[in-house]
Amino acid sequence: MRDVAIIGVGMTKFGELWEQNIRDMFAEAALKAMENANVEKIDALYVGAMSSGLYAFQEHLGSLMADYIGQVGVPAVRIESACSSGGQAVRMGFLDVASGMHDIVLVGGVEKMWDVEDGTFVLATASDQEYEAYNGVTFPGLYAMIARAYMEKYGLTREELAQVPIKNHKHAVNNPNAQYPFEIDLKTVLNSSMVADPLRLMDCSPITDGAACIILCPLDRAKEFTDKYVKIRGVGAASGPIALHDHKDLTRLEAVFLAGQRAYNMAGVTPNDINFVEVHDCFSIAEIVVAEELGFFEYGKGGKAIAEGQGTYGGKIVINPSGGLKAKGHPVGATGVAQIIEAYYQLTNQAGKRQVQNARIGMTQNMGGSGGSCVVHILEGM
Repeated sequence: MRDVAIIGVGMTKFGELWEQNIRDMFAEAALKAMENANVEKIDALYVGAMSSGLYAFQEHLGSLMADYIGQVGVPAVRIESACSSGGQAVRMGFLDVASGMHDIVLVGGVEKMWDVEDGTFVLATASDQEYEAYNGVTFPGLYAMIARAYMEKYGLTREELAQVPIKNHKHAVNNPNAQYPFEIDLKTVLNSSMVADPLRLMDCSPITDGAACIILCPLDRAKEFTDKYVKIRGVGAASGPIALHDHKDLTRLEAVFLAGQRAYNMAGVTPNDINFVEVHDCFSIAEIVVAEELGFFEYGKGGKAIAEGQGTYGGKIVINPSGGLKAKGHPVGATGVAQIIEAYYQLTNQAGKRQVQNARIGMTQNMGGSGGSCVVHILEGM
């Protein structure tokens, strides 16, 4: 396999993008990435999207996006894996280049979520329809069960759980593409509307429109295009039970553990080598459980460690310097690609006021459903 580099990135601002449709958003991000990488022609295209058919009434995204960005003729496909669709698309693009099939590959993710009345129904299609969705269980409800089980097992307090969104909003202040770039305090979290006990509105990632794209090429060709590039050093993916009740332990997400171990093994590094990580904090409790599964904290101690400042600048590891899904936004098909873009900015020293000092190796973790799928990437600055 060939080593693979990221040579260009582009994304839209995340938020309520009423004046753009799904193709407009993708084209904006894709053309920015191509310009950033100094390329005019690509060899292949991968588009991550969870549910463009229900959200935007548009399937066949490979054909649509290749046409709309002036790249008709290239092989182009859509990748779907619930909220990990973007990350899985990056993995497919990586494998394409690493195998030698293509040299210049554009990988993007997109979701237009604000144009439908019942977004909860769309998101619920990523859960088990017969045992969960049919009986009225939503993802806030599923993650509330995880949170309650974790709090009962490990003694995490409601106030400690609130420190996750507080931290991520503080990080997002310095992210110009974030949907909610403002700070919140403990009172704001605890007084926000109850969604599914113990999770309140400020524990939940928002509904978001947005797109994100990257350009991949063989590492040995990267300098032909730019002097700012990073290496994809390790990739790991795994599946887990789609239904929460089939998990052996409600406080564990084993697909995250497996994907993380596979990425660590491929990259030849350990958690202690990672300088920052973008994790899939769809809900506050998710960040805590994921951080433990990836080996940054011992099981049962992640929540208290983050509450004590070990997940931010000056702590053990910077978690979600972008603001995470909670504050940066979560256009589900684009999230995994946007995480990669944050890692690219950090590793090329382009993250501005949110720059992690001396960042050399970063990680991204993107998952679908309640741990039904997960993909992890480890990237290295050059």
